[in-house]
Amino acid sequence: MLLGVIADDFTGATDIASMLARNGMRTVQTVGVPQAGATPAADAVVVALKSRTIPPDEAVAQSLAALDWLLAQGARQIVFKYCSTFDSTDAGNIGPVADALLDRLGGIAVACPAFPANKRTIYRGYLFVGDVLLSESSMKDHPLTPMTDPSLVRVLARQVREPDSVGLVGFETVAQGAMAIGGALAALQRQGKRFAVVDAVADADLRAIGAAIADAPLLTGGSGIAMGLPENFRRLGLLGEVGAVTLDVPEGRAAVLAGSCSAATRGQVAAVAGRWPTLRLDPLELADGRQSAEAVIAWAAGQPAENPVLIYSSAEPDAVRAAQEQLGRERAATVLEDAFAAIAAGLVAAGVRRMVVAGGETSGAVVGALGIDALAIGPEIDPGVPWTQAMGASGLCLALKSGNFGAEDFFAKAFGTLE
Repeated sequence: MLLGVIADDFTGATDIASMLARNGMRTVQTVGVPQAGATPAADAVVVALKSRTIPPDEAVAQSLAALDWLLAQGARQIVFKYCSTFDSTDAGNIGPVADALLDRLGGIAVACPAFPANKRTIYRGYLFVGDVLLSESSMKDHPLTPMTDPSLVRVLARQVREPDSVGLVGFETVAQGAMAIGGALAALQRQGKRFAVVDAVADADLRAIGAAIADAPLLTGGSGIAMGLPENFRRLGLLGEVGAVTLDVPEGRAAVLAGSCSAATRGQVAAVAGRWPTLRLDPLELADGRQSAEAVIAWAAGQPAENPVLIYSSAEPDAVRAAQEQLGRERAATVLEDAFAAIAAGLVAAGVRRMVVAGGETSGAVVGALGIDALAIGPEIDPGVPWTQAMGASGLCLALKSGNFGAEDFFAKAFGTLE
C-alpha cells in the first residue's frame, strides 16, 4: 500500500477512490476499519467511516483507529477526506479529527476541498459553489451541517484546538507552481501554523499542490486534493501507467434509493420520477406506521423489471424543516436511514444487483445493512461518482453518490454506464 485515505462518509470515500483509480492507482474501499482477513491488494486503500456528523470524540476515535490500521499496512502518506463543501459545524468534525491526525503524524497539513470539475473552487480562502459563495449556495439550508460562513480559514479556526494555527496559501502563490507552494507551506510552519488553507480554481492548481506535498505525512481535503498524488509515486517508480477500470456486472434488477435533500439530487429525482416506478418515503408516515419498509419492498417487487425503481425521501427545505419540527432533527434523520437500510436489504434479497444510492448518510445506512466489507472501484459515471462492486459472493454493483454531485440525468446515465 502506498496511500491510505480516511474518509468521513461513504459517498466521499467512493469520490476520492474514483479519483485515485482514474489516475492509475489500484484502489479498494473498505467499509470501516478492517477487523480481520488479508490486506487488500491495492496501491491505495480508502477507509470509509460514517463520522461526519457523530459526536466529535467518537469521530476522532474512529479516525485514529483507521490511521493505526493504515500505518500498520505500510501506507506512506495519509489523506483525511471530507466533503468539497466542507460540511461541518463549529464543533467539528473536520477540525478535531485533523488535529488528532496531525498530532500523530506531525508537520503542516493542507486543507483544500476544491474540486473544480464539480464547481467547487477556493479563492482568497473563500469557498465558492459555482458562481456563488458557499454561504449563498443551497448548503446554507443543509439539514445537518448548514454552511453560513464561506471563509475556510475562519471555519477551520473555530474547530481546531489552536485558532491561530490556520494559515492561507493564496492564489498568487499557487499560480507560481509546486516550488512556490512548498516554500509558502514551510514558511507557515516556521510561524507555528499547523494547517494551511490553499487556494485552487483549476485542476492544474490541484496537481501543483499535489506535487508540493509529495513528502507531507498528512493532507486534508476533498477528492480533488488526490489528483496529483499518483504521479508522485509514479515518479518514484512505485506505480505503473494508467489503465482501464472495468467491472464484471451481474444480472439482476436495478433500483435508486435517494435520501439526499440537496438541490442536485432533487433535480435528478425529478428527471426520472414518473418515467420509472416511483415511490416517496415520508418521515412522518414512517414514524407513525402509515408507511413501512416491508410495504415498500413488496411494492418494488411488483413493478415491471425493464426500468429501475426509484424510492426517494428528497424534499424541499421547508418540508424538511417541518418534519424536523414535529419529530426532532435526529429522529427525522434516523427514521429515514433505518427505512432505507431495511429497504436496501429487502431489494437485494429480491434480486436487485445494481443500485444507486444518493446521499452520504443514506449510503452509510445502506452499506451497513448489506454487510459489505469492501468495494472494488469501477468506472466513473460523473466527476466524483464511480460504480463500485461489493467484494463478495453477490457481486452487487453500487453507485454511492454525494447529494450535491452529478448532472440532472445522473440516474439514467449511471445504468447506461454499466451497459
